Formats: sequence, C-alpha cells, structure tokens
Amino acid sequence: MRGLKGKRTIVTGGGSGIGREVCKRFAEEGSEVAVFDINAAGAAETVKIIKDAGGKATAYAVDITDRAAVDAAVAEVEKVGPVDVLVNNAGWDVPRLFLESDATLWKKVIDINLYGPLNMHHAVLPGMVRNGGGRVVNISSDAGRVGSSGEAVYSACKGGIIAFTKTVARELARKGIQLNAVAPGPTDTPLFAEFSKGEGGEKIAEGLKRSIPMRRLAQPTDYPGIICFLASDDAGFITGQVISVSGGLTMHG
Repeated sequence: MRGLKGKRTIVTGGGSGIGREVCKRFAEEGSEVAVFDINAAGAAETVKIIKDAGGKATAYAVDITDRAAVDAAVAEVEKVGPVDVLVNNAGWDVPRLFLESDATLWKKVIDINLYGPLNMHHAVLPGMVRNGGGRVVNISSDAGRVGSSGEAVYSACKGGIIAFTKTVARELARKGIQLNAVAPGPTDTPLFAEFSKGEGGEKIAEGLKRSIPMRRLAQPTDYPGIICFLASDDAGFITGQVISVSGGLTMHG
C-alpha cells in the first residue's frame, strides 16, 4: 500500500492476537512499529518476530489505563520522531449478563476499552496536529453497532468509540488528521478463548459461530489489510467511517 514506508506507527495491544498481526503487516509495509502492550513479554515477542523478518519495531510495556504511563511511552516514541499512525487495538471483556455484573467489572471494562483509547488519543493527537497530519484507526466492535448479549458495558464502550471517532474526525479534518474505525466480529483470539470459558460464555460463543454467514470465526490475519489501508495514502479521502469485518454477521448500509 502507498505511503506507509518509513511511517512511525503505534499499535496498542500489539503483544498478541489481532494487534500482533497488525504490527507485523505495518512492518512488512515498511513502517517503524511501536508495540504497546501491558504484557511486556508479548510485546517483546512481537518485536522479535518483526526484526527476524527484517522489519523495524520497538516494544513498550504500557498500561493504557494509566495516563502518566501513556504520556511517558508516547514521549519516548516521539524522541525518535513524530507519530504518523495510531492504531487503538487493545481491549478486554468477560461475558456477564448486565444484571449479574457489578461496578468493579464495569470500571475495568470502561477503563480499558474507553478511557484507554481516550488516553492514547489525547497523548498522540497534539503531535499529529503539530506535524500537519496523521491517521488513527480505532478498533471498535460490531457489539458497539448492534449489541451483544453478555457484553452490555463492553458494547457501550465500543459504541462510544465509534461516536468519538466520528466526532474527532470532524474536529480535526482540517488539520490533516483522519480517524476511522474497524468493527471486528467474533475472532479466534486469546481474548475470545478466555471469553468462551466464562460463565455462559461457551453457549454464547457457539451461538456467535452459527450466526456468521461465512460459517467461521474471523482470524487475526483478517484485519491487518483494512487497517493498513485506512492508514495508507490509498485512503486519503476517507474519514469518520466504520467498517465491519465480520463475515457478514452484520451488514450495514
């Protein structure tokens, strides 16, 4: 894809699953990748994979719910050069019917899935404004578009990310900054495996698989193409959009 070579890209949650595959693809396209993950070992493993393949990457152990930690990590990246691309991918949830959940769970889900991306945007966007432009791709979820049983608070966060993406895309369009969102459907990741083990999770997981017209869960490798496209010069006139990658589970006009 055009325009990714030499770009400095931050990917949160890059230590496993979708995030790792996204990091690998940006590196293949010639980007310098900053791998942010609370799991330092996972981030380091992603960096090793990239470097072994001849790419450029650096690992940063970052808890995105900790604003001070986010600011410090972003400052370290910016010492090398400006951030051109931000991919907010990190996320977390466990299946729980809303009336069986509690405020402790709500807080963790909201901190990771909503406040985490807000922290990242607030730390990275000023630099993009100073540098005359940039790209942000936010990983939302189809749960944020149509709801998902057992994921009420997670769905609220992901719906919030969609609304936030559209709003900031309007605010910063004249600054040369484009924001778009990708909404994954059910995906075969460590998080989904953990989700499936939870109370009622196995039943929900099987129901999701049956409801996908393409009759399979997504794989982490199904996402890097669209994410890199939205960060590339080929998407130079696209902003404020939401694209589902769900095997037809949801089909929005």
